[in-house]
Amino acid sequence: MIRDRAINPVQKHIYKILSFGWGGKAKHWQRFEEVSLVLAGLATPLVLSVHTIVSFDFATSVIPGWHTTIFPPYFVAGAIFSGFAMVQTLLLIVRKIFKMEDYINIEHIEMMNIVIMLTGSIVGVAYITELFVAWYSGVEYEQYAFLNRATGPYWWAYWSMMTCNVFSPQLMWSKKLRTNLVFTFVISIVVNIGMWFERFVIIVTSIHRDYLPSSWSMFSPTFVDIGIFIGTIGFFFVLFLLYARSFPVIAQAELKTILKSSGENFKKHHGDHGTH
Repeated sequence: MIRDRAINPVQKHIYKILSFGWGGKAKHWQRFEEVSLVLAGLATPLVLSVHTIVSFDFATSVIPGWHTTIFPPYFVAGAIFSGFAMVQTLLLIVRKIFKMEDYINIEHIEMMNIVIMLTGSIVGVAYITELFVAWYSGVEYEQYAFLNRATGPYWWAYWSMMTCNVFSPQLMWSKKLRTNLVFTFVISIVVNIGMWFERFVIIVTSIHRDYLPSSWSMFSPTFVDIGIFIGTIGFFFVLFLLYARSFPVIAQAELKTILKSSGENFKKHHGDHGTH
């Protein structure tokens, strides 16, 4: 453990506080596994509720393009979709730099790609449902809002969103592609870009055309907008790299749970090679 290996007394004291008295005893593992199950049970509805309530901020407004009941499941699916893509981006970099090919193997990456593909399909269905609801509502303002998204001044943002979030993940149906590390990394970046375009489309295209033609305008970002955008990305990577520098990027508990299965796979793999 890092706490036990630390030489600097200040570092040792900090790691001691952060370890919460962990000693690796059987009783500690038992309590850890029990609490992990409880926290997993609490975290799942928490994730659903957080993204649902965030989507309500849009849905409770009267602006065409925001006033829609599809937002809660759409935001939850989008959060899982973009979350897996972001983890995949960081995972592949960490796997290569820290030489963790034995711990994070192709099977893990393939399973994540399948989740990205499925949630991307759900997000695609949500996009199409939005268009259908707008058409079926018979409300001309709602119909215009979505027609304007696809064919108006910001058509490039809408079709970039559709290409990145709906069409590109469908390439994952090919096993050869979803087990290719370079392709996986490129798709994870594409999905991250697509989710940024989704937020841009939801916010900008909905409010740049209002009920009154006198309030119609085009959005042009200021240097403050661009600075905040780049700054938040930089701030995230600073925190991530500091964490990777100070703490193990793979939790000890997760290693313990995969040791048995990975050991059996290793013996089976080498046993098969030995018989040939």
